[in-house]
Amino acid sequence: MIGEIPIGGVFVIRGLVSLVIAMAIVAVLRRALAWCGVYRFVWHRPLFDFALLILVFGGVVAATTPWLTR
Repeated sequence: MIGEIPIGGVFVIRGLVSLVIAMAIVAVLRRALAWCGVYRFVWHRPLFDFALLILVFGGVVAATTPWLTR
């Protein structure tokens, strides 16, 4: 199965695993951005956070696709 990853004998969709990894990265990035004061310059914080999640998710998928299709 190309689109699934076995985790503990259970096949999990690759997109779900990538999304969980991306959400963990975004949680760290949100804390760092809040600590640095970047959110003072952001017009719509939830929209910015969603866009950040989409960008990080795309990066995680692009980075892990060759590794996961072996």
